[in-house]
Amino acid sequence: MPAAAEAVLPPELAEAAAKIFGDRLDLAAAYAELLVTDGVVRGLIGPREAPRIWERHLLNCAVVAERIPPDAVVIDVGSGAGLPGLALAIARPDLTVTLVEPLARRTVFLIEVVQQLGLAGRVRVFRGRADEAATGSTGTGPFSGDVVTARAVAPLDRLATWCLPLARRGGRLLALKGSSAAAEIAEHLSTVKRLGGGEPTVHQCGVGLIEPPTTVVEVVREQVRGQAPAKRARAGRRGGRPRGH
Repeated sequence: MPAAAEAVLPPELAEAAAKIFGDRLDLAAAYAELLVTDGVVRGLIGPREAPRIWERHLLNCAVVAERIPPDAVVIDVGSGAGLPGLALAIARPDLTVTLVEPLARRTVFLIEVVQQLGLAGRVRVFRGRADEAATGSTGTGPFSGDVVTARAVAPLDRLATWCLPLARRGGRLLALKGSSAAAEIAEHLSTVKRLGGGEPTVHQCGVGLIEPPTTVVEVVREQVRGQAPAKRARAGRRGGRPRGH
């Protein structure tokens, strides 16, 4: 059984965490504890990630709030254990966040965490695929947001296929990426534009707070295209029924 002590905020990260989470730092700490205990036991977080939960996960995700306007509606696709969606909801109480996740065991965990952290007023959980959330084909939704986030879900072409239909015109996709960001943009630019996205841009979030900063690929939805065929939108995802909170 993982120890909750592994969720303790390292002293060298305390200043950055205080700036990022402000007076909700205790809430972030409670989430960190849930991730390294129940999250590890349920297979949502790898055991080796527990000692690095703040550096590699909470802070890495929460700094993306720099790219999100006030009072935005955020949809987090492939939310998994709630990253980055829950980290953003904790750091930014002005946001309204929908966590989209197709796997039942993950959605159960997310619903429990939302309840335990007292976030139900601003955060809801949708069990289903991104295309189901966008079309309302399950009877819940359709959903649309000012910002759609995704972390470690898929290459940029598939992300654009799944996520851009969830963004309102003028809204944006924020994809957390690594060193492959520029290469993915070059490879998938034509697909992004065909789907109504503008020229992707790369941003570094958390400069001066975390090292290394978080690399984010941002794509504005400039035009509203027709919904991608269901078969294409489902690639790499598994289905499920909606389950909201």
